[in-house]
Amino acid sequence: MEIEAELYKQNLWWEGKFKDESYPREKYLDEILKNIKSKEIIFLTGLRRIGKTTIMFQTIKHLLDNKVKPDEIFFVRLDSFNLLDFSIHQLVEEFRKIHKKAASDFIYLFLDEISSRDNFEQELKSLYDDENMKIICTSSIATLMRDKKARLTGRVKTIEVMPLDFAEFLIFKEAKITKPDKAKLESYFKDYLNIGGVPNYVLTEDKTYLNELIESIIYKDIIAYHKITSEKTIKELFILLCHRVGKPMSYNKIAELLKISVDSAKRYIGYFEDAYLFYIVDRYAKSFNEKITSPKKIYIGDIGIKNLITGFKDLGASYENLVFLKIKDENPTYYLDNSIEIDFITKDKLIEAKYNSELTKDQKNLFNSLKIKQKVVANGYTYFV
Repeated sequence: MEIEAELYKQNLWWEGKFKDESYPREKYLDEILKNIKSKEIIFLTGLRRIGKTTIMFQTIKHLLDNKVKPDEIFFVRLDSFNLLDFSIHQLVEEFRKIHKKAASDFIYLFLDEISSRDNFEQELKSLYDDENMKIICTSSIATLMRDKKARLTGRVKTIEVMPLDFAEFLIFKEAKITKPDKAKLESYFKDYLNIGGVPNYVLTEDKTYLNELIESIIYKDIIAYHKITSEKTIKELFILLCHRVGKPMSYNKIAELLKISVDSAKRYIGYFEDAYLFYIVDRYAKSFNEKITSPKKIYIGDIGIKNLITGFKDLGASYENLVFLKIKDENPTYYLDNSIEIDFITKDKLIEAKYNSELTKDQKNLFNSLKIKQKVVANGYTYFV
């Protein structure tokens, strides 16, 4: 009876008690709904506490509002202490018993924190192959990277949930802005440049909350998940990377500073990438050799986290980081020629991020000399609205 009580507690719509009053994350909801009829498993990934579970509940509300029956929707928080002893299959079986569902009856299955289960790939493949259901999962770690046997290849649609963009930030701040309100927009943008886009931190501006989030990511998603014994090194590396945002970085230099091997430095930074805490950008290069030997640039998953560690300074680096997060899916690299740098180059676009500053003469000459379809100088809030 204990398991049934826990499942009822997590699925309030079964008893008509469900309310969702969260601010909508429409671009993610739209992406889910676009894929809701396909067989593919939807994976919502991204930084811890970035709003993945909330987006799940927004999806559930949409289904209920569109006449899906409450007993056709099953949500499970897989890291729930009371459910740790049960496999995903056992939980689905329990759901079918509670609602007297046959194996052939279609259901929507929402699995929160799938990476808390060791053998989730095998279970998901089995559910995908044998059951009549649409599966939507969340994970705070790039879990599919560990799917060594490629059990889920071709069965998955991944949606990375990012920190709030500037438009979402304004919605969460309930900012009433009309087009002529340039000064007001500039003021809100400076707040955004400081606070970043972790939803609950945007709402509360509680630094204790953000500190706890950082601790949680470092301990749960990096130290515990990868069974690392050198806790001090990981924390020092995190602080060092926060201070290096937007700047060239070499693994050798980091290894030297932290007195660890180069391989360890690469591996640890890879763990931060898997937890969506940092992103690595390569130098634009014509040869693979040049690409792998050139310094990297590093950007953080949320600038509010960086500012908590470094203080609200070096606004140019923070602004460049925001530009990176906006264009991340275009696979940008940075462009360097004779020590003159342009922040980003993509397949058909050249972008230089300038927060209340101008291109230098040398940058302007390089910028103008490059033959590419589109050239953009991102400056101030206008690039984000």
